[in-house]
Amino acid sequence: MSSIAPVSTLPPTVRGSQATARRIRALVIGVISFLTLIDLFAAQAILPSLAAAYDATPAEMGVAVNASTFGMAVSGLLVALFSRRINRRKGIWVSLSLLAVPTLLLATMPDLATFTVLRVLQGVFMSASFTLTVAYLAEQCSAEEKAGALAAYVTGNVASNFLGRLMSAAIADHLGLSANFAILAGLNLAGALLVFYSLRGVTPMMADAGPRPPIFAAWAEHLRNPLLRPAFLLGFLILFVFIGTFTYVNFLLVAEPLALDAMQLGFVYFVFLPSIITTPLAGRAVQHFGSRPTFLGALALALFSLPLLLLPSLSAVLLGLVLVAVGTFFAQAAATGYVSSAATGDRGAASGLYLASYYCGGLFGSAVLGQLFSLFGWPATVAGLAVALLLALVCATRLATPRSLR
Repeated sequence: MSSIAPVSTLPPTVRGSQATARRIRALVIGVISFLTLIDLFAAQAILPSLAAAYDATPAEMGVAVNASTFGMAVSGLLVALFSRRINRRKGIWVSLSLLAVPTLLLATMPDLATFTVLRVLQGVFMSASFTLTVAYLAEQCSAEEKAGALAAYVTGNVASNFLGRLMSAAIADHLGLSANFAILAGLNLAGALLVFYSLRGVTPMMADAGPRPPIFAAWAEHLRNPLLRPAFLLGFLILFVFIGTFTYVNFLLVAEPLALDAMQLGFVYFVFLPSIITTPLAGRAVQHFGSRPTFLGALALALFSLPLLLLPSLSAVLLGLVLVAVGTFFAQAAATGYVSSAATGDRGAASGLYLASYYCGGLFGSAVLGQLFSLFGWPATVAGLAVALLLALVCATRLATPRSLR
């Protein structure tokens, strides 16, 4: 597909048909992303209920639920290691099929240790699907289409945050925790079927021209790349902030003076709705303003919204959550496209390294900020978020727009 002529040089009727095809493909990509990552976020919406069911502290339950990010980090590296041997389409639908297994086992409500292990396994299969899809898009899309396709994938991620949390809260409230995980397993299988059928007619994965270096040499090359090193750390900090915010704010919302019930807590996640609108614009923002200004603007927005999370007002907290979500999702969408474009070879390896760093950030965010929350309360947690965002801004100043995005 990289040999397709630039849209501006084609007749209007051809440009129109290609634009329609891109919109349909973006929709399919977004739905695949939604069904891939829904398990990651749905459990966070019912954290207080899970903590009560397992008789666990907020920090213990936060780490158990977010243990999936450890599996995602490990899986990202493993997929990068064997990326060249994996058929993209088959790898994606098989990963989603296998994801349904630990998800269904969670419906048995095992002990906390088993729950944690199953969450790790979920992370392994979610990350495998995610990493292979990002590599697939990077290889199948032209440079002109790549940023938009990757932004569509991250937009599906945003939708899974919003609809997945809302759905999970509603199901758990009306049908119970077991039914919630059983339904999620069904959605994973639906994602596998969508990939199996929707990607069937697509051109097979394109091989890079010429021989490629061994995977460890590719990793070393990416780590030496001054465009990529700060991006990897930036990814770590983005999920550190996101997971830390939307894990422990649940306990703030159900406590006095806000005291929301389970269903009201689900409706809180309408805060992700604006991000569904703004996230697809990330690729366009990078092309128009450049990488560094885009990252700085998104991260600054999240940083300056943190004081709202400290006010004893539901409307103020909700506005703060809206702005944190918009800023971090926008930065993540830009970063996903940035890494793919800045990599000088083996994009699968580059995506694997980025996602491993990204998901490690989520695990550390749940652990470190969980301890701050348990020991010192919500204000200390928000202070930790501020430090992470300041470090992310420093990383963003080290980025430069790759030539392919100029």
